[in-house]
Amino acid sequence: MKEPTDIGMNRTGIGTSPIDSKELIEAAEATVPSSEGDESGIASLRISYTSESGIVGTMPPPSSVKGAVKSVLEGLTAKNPAVFLDKLAERLQFERTGTRMYESVLAKFDALGGYDGGPTREALLEFHDEELRHFHVLRSALESMGADPTALTPSADIAAVEASGLLQVLNDPRTTLPQTLHAILVAELADSEGWDMLIELATNLGHEAMADDFRDAMRAEEKHLAHVRQWVANHAMQDAEGRMEQAA
Repeated sequence: MKEPTDIGMNRTGIGTSPIDSKELIEAAEATVPSSEGDESGIASLRISYTSESGIVGTMPPPSSVKGAVKSVLEGLTAKNPAVFLDKLAERLQFERTGTRMYESVLAKFDALGGYDGGPTREALLEFHDEELRHFHVLRSALESMGADPTALTPSADIAAVEASGLLQVLNDPRTTLPQTLHAILVAELADSEGWDMLIELATNLGHEAMADDFRDAMRAEEKHLAHVRQWVANHAMQDAEGRMEQAA
């Protein structure tokens, strides 16, 4: 099977046609700009849009009496439960997406197979199941606070948009298993930071039982990160060494 690092018909670089590129540069230099100015115009427009726009959603009201009472009690102690709920929902969204990401990698593995130093199907399935387990941990945490785990909070909305580019890489039928693992590596790096913040929030707000559950999840995510990082590095090294052997 052809590898992405094999030399092919890629002609995107200007150096592939020196004569045409010279004419292109000369024509661009001789062209009178359609308008005078610099990047300050677009910067001003961005500032204007930002100043005039609203925010990315709001927090939903408590979905139960328990949640409403808890919000009032925490409000009396100068704590804002909405912040913690927003971050819980953010991680819930990320773990939901993480589960789907590993489903995409499993499909890629089934279609293309593995490689030396790469993941086994069993390892990928294990990570998938752990992501799903973390999703249920967060769902239970939200429900225990009287919140609706199906609500899309502002931070959860942002997390979904952030992950959309990774999903495009994972679900593109042209990408290889190593390329999808690189996308997973980006996700795992962000996931590790997210759990770390959530643990700190839960501890500071007195939710020790939750913090313990989150630490268990964090340990699993650290394992994911270490393995995925190694799988990606192994392929890059093997690919580079193979090319060097051919060149020699």
